[in-house]
Amino acid sequence: MPLSPWTCTNCGHWQRWFDVPPQCPVCVDVRNALPEDGWEFHAFDDLAAGREARWEEVTPGVTAFWCEPQVGLGTCGWVIETDNGLVGFEGAGFYPDAAIAELRRRGGLVALGASHVHGYGALFQLQDELAPPVLGIGVRDLEWTKAFRVTWPLDDRHAFAPGLVAHRTGGHFDGHNVLHDERRGILFCGDMLKPSFDADGATVGLSAHKAYHAQIPLSHQEIRDAYAVIEALDFEAVATPFEYAPHISTKTVLALYDRLLSAQPVAGPIPLEELG
Repeated sequence: MPLSPWTCTNCGHWQRWFDVPPQCPVCVDVRNALPEDGWEFHAFDDLAAGREARWEEVTPGVTAFWCEPQVGLGTCGWVIETDNGLVGFEGAGFYPDAAIAELRRRGGLVALGASHVHGYGALFQLQDELAPPVLGIGVRDLEWTKAFRVTWPLDDRHAFAPGLVAHRTGGHFDGHNVLHDERRGILFCGDMLKPSFDADGATVGLSAHKAYHAQIPLSHQEIRDAYAVIEALDFEAVATPFEYAPHISTKTVLALYDRLLSAQPVAGPIPLEELG
């Protein structure tokens, strides 16, 4: 039987398999929760029915793409305007036809990337439909990329475009990357950081974790390694695979890391008012 894409209803991870996959490698990993009622997977054509494309420019030159109803954990895909063309970072859980058409209307993509497997979403769709010449993933995370073809394994630093540079932090995953938009002052931080919000959508807390669901913190050495990367980057906002959070700066993140290094680390949020 030919390989076809299937998505896990628990986490949204896509894999190509001969038939219904026997399990989801991402859910089996310690960083994710197992489905309480066993595995359930959707084929690509079945998932497409009834889903609508959504996109929104969160700040000039940066657009979030997602679908409704959401898929899995509900990731969004960022599309960033650069002098070289559009760069996609992270992936929406699924791209309805209208989203693909909109990206074609904008001229397609010159490159794709992602911080780590929790942000891959449906990158395979963008590669199949738009054929960007570069799909870059950290070389230490290639084991999770069976749904698409990595054309540029990334080392510790990689420039996707002038002023748009990926840096390996490790930590959450060994090959985890953050993407620094130097011109806009945004850190696409993957899951190395997690903002928390109040009922009105204001950012009120910040955390760092090895596993959010299992509440496993980063080790002190992992925090020190990330610190060495983050302190050299200038930003005033962060974007995870799920949300955009203005008013979180380099200084805020370093204050969080100092707090976590001062005692036994925690995975839960620290109030921003305590981080200055």
